[in-house]
Amino acid sequence: MAGNPTEAIPEKRNMPTPSKNTALASKTGGFSTVCDALDYAAQGETGYNFFNLRGEAVSVLPFRELRDNARTLARKLASRFERGARLAVIAETGPDFITTFFACQYAGLIPAPMPMPVNLGGKDGYINQIRQMIAGARAVAAVGPETLREFLDQAAAEAGGADVFAYEELHALAPASDAPTPFGPDEECYIQYSSGSTSAPKGVIGLQRSVCANLTAIARDGMNLQLGDRAMSWLPLYHDMGLIGFVLAPMVAQVTVDFLATSDFVRRPLLWLRIMTEHASTITYSPSFGYDLAAKRSARAEPGAINLSRIRVAGIGGDMVRPEALNAFADAFEPMGFKRNAFTPSYGMAEATLAISFPKLGTPVTVDEVDMRHYTRSGVAQPASAVTSPEHKRGFVLCGQPLPGHEIAVRDENGQNVDERRVGRIFIKGPSLTPGYYSDPEASAAMYDGEWLDTGDMGYFLDGQIVITGRAKDLIIINGRNIWPQDIEWAVEKVDGVRGGGVAAFSVEEAGAERIIVVAERRGLDSEALAALKRELSSVVQNAVGAPAEIILARPHSMVMTSSGKLSRAKVRQKYLDGAFAEDVVAQDQAERARAEARV
Repeated sequence: MAGNPTEAIPEKRNMPTPSKNTALASKTGGFSTVCDALDYAAQGETGYNFFNLRGEAVSVLPFRELRDNARTLARKLASRFERGARLAVIAETGPDFITTFFACQYAGLIPAPMPMPVNLGGKDGYINQIRQMIAGARAVAAVGPETLREFLDQAAAEAGGADVFAYEELHALAPASDAPTPFGPDEECYIQYSSGSTSAPKGVIGLQRSVCANLTAIARDGMNLQLGDRAMSWLPLYHDMGLIGFVLAPMVAQVTVDFLATSDFVRRPLLWLRIMTEHASTITYSPSFGYDLAAKRSARAEPGAINLSRIRVAGIGGDMVRPEALNAFADAFEPMGFKRNAFTPSYGMAEATLAISFPKLGTPVTVDEVDMRHYTRSGVAQPASAVTSPEHKRGFVLCGQPLPGHEIAVRDENGQNVDERRVGRIFIKGPSLTPGYYSDPEASAAMYDGEWLDTGDMGYFLDGQIVITGRAKDLIIINGRNIWPQDIEWAVEKVDGVRGGGVAAFSVEEAGAERIIVVAERRGLDSEALAALKRELSSVVQNAVGAPAEIILARPHSMVMTSSGKLSRAKVRQKYLDGAFAEDVVAQDQAERARAEARV
């Protein structure tokens, strides 16, 4: 009997691309340009998939379709822009951005990815940041979704008048009569802007040759990508770990990638794990805070909904590796199949394309427990002893050895290589390094000492592996003692009444002396509780680093984060200098006076 013709036909669900190619031989890099890599991957069936907040694949983009769409769009771009021109492109997690990025490669245009407006200090802060990027790249056009046109119009006008296009408008351009010439190995690939965690964003130049060298090293030596691997990422595509690590690196090994928008991950952290469960992911990456956030939500996981047994690389990068976050994640998800040995703490930066060092895969994370009192006095990471008090211990994670063809050196203030466990400034050398910052010759020259690039990071060697202790610019120096802001922040975060991830420590100079300032986001407390919390935090900081600090209990969401989720201490410090926390200080002073009067 025929069915009722008025019955609703079920909506066809997008079928994600497979994890394996049936006929195309697996090849882990060795390409000379990004276009060469995509041309090869397009011969198979793997590709990119984009998931929504319900965990549904809303867009599927096989590498074959991406290559065809990018080539078509490249001819249209070539009709409008001169070869070598820069296009500032909003890095929305979806097919539009990725297609535009690759179209630029085929058209000989240089894309400069820009962030989505996620927690960058409000509308004005976001417009200012993308204005700096458009101006810094000397972009002839700014491209993004129609929903952000107002922001792009204002930023482009303030940057000098770059044209603004919605993605749809690019596709509506008439094609050039002749196919454009893609970039060659010695030409540019992109301009990658830094997150701006310590300064204004700088545009790192990525050359095709250096980018492909790093992609091959990541795919072949770092993660050992192989047939059947499947990657999953919620990282922002504007950031190097998202763009290089999960758009480009898997593609050079023809590996399928599943994407979740960063904003959707923040709203539903466990969705990251559920998608990996459903599609048997083997590769993922996150800063420490991502693992910590998922661990805190683990109790909400439905029985049987998460199975992480297939994951063999759970990378950590993008910021300081926090052992506590990794332990919390492993404790929460080992019963759901996660293996601790999957953790892969690595070291990298945009100036090296992305990756600099990897540990041996499948080995336990090594944490070096250091006596911080000795460290701050001598600059030597001396192991903590059985009698070292917990508040004076700090665990540093070993981040592996340099990738093949690359070198790492740790130097003292005189430029001399130092012994193991001696903390110094980290320099790197190898085929993945950038030639410099776009339109900033002074910063480019200052970055290099001969062939060696000054990373601006501090660290030490232990058993042949590099250990990162922090950014040199973040270092607080009080009476000749080196104090890392992370030590203060992590100690303060543990106190009840302080919002996790809502602490910034920095120093300001007054009357020729450095003074420590700690801004901590408070929970809703009455005046008496606030006064008590302020006194407790003062004591915690004194015990943690042996120095006094001014404590400011700020309202929630006072921190300024970069697009990649890092705390921007420099911008919180600037807010302090601009008087942004004045009302909080007045309220705390009033609470202290009221408490004092009540005691009289």
